[in-house]
Amino acid sequence: MPKGSPERTAARKEEIVNACEQLYQTMSFKDITIKEIGAVTSFTRTSIYNYFQTKEEIFLALFEREYDRWNEALIAIMEGYEDLSKDELASKIAGSLAKRAQLLKLLAMNNYDMEANSRPELLVSFKRAYGESMRNICRLLEKFCPEMTMEEIQIFIYIFFPFMFGIYPYTAVTDKQREAMKQANVDYVYQSIQEITYACLIRLLGK
Repeated sequence: MPKGSPERTAARKEEIVNACEQLYQTMSFKDITIKEIGAVTSFTRTSIYNYFQTKEEIFLALFEREYDRWNEALIAIMEGYEDLSKDELASKIAGSLAKRAQLLKLLAMNNYDMEANSRPELLVSFKRAYGESMRNICRLLEKFCPEMTMEEIQIFIYIFFPFMFGIYPYTAVTDKQREAMKQANVDYVYQSIQEITYACLIRLLGK
């Protein structure tokens, strides 16, 4: 790690993650390299290795930030309402995920690569953000669905979080994929992130 203030280090890391995020809007995970990321930052490519050893570590930091942002939205739901019906709760959670398409994209495409090629301490930091999202969903259920038992909440978590891995592929469909589905005579109803997530949540909540 380079010498410098914690603020400078944090700012450099943030710039690197922002550069990765910018490239990820138009490029695939496999096509993005440290060199490509370095070209978007204000410092040399080799300087990146002072902060991240692999591109997977940079993506993991982006992934962690996405979970942090989702956690902020979940906390805002919890603190912003005294009472929510199951329908309202499902809609609020679905809406929070609809604003986190990048989180869902990372979940669907690169989770194992990022975790396998990152240092343990960075993986632990990521897992804290991931684990906090589970705890926040549990807190929402405990507050707004007090009739649910701990076993029911656990079942909810272990169905909904694996379900999240499939949201992006089912909602971010390219023109090429649509045409292939059409030619294959697959009668598929395309849904938004909000719609498909709400449909899952409302069933898990038992309404």
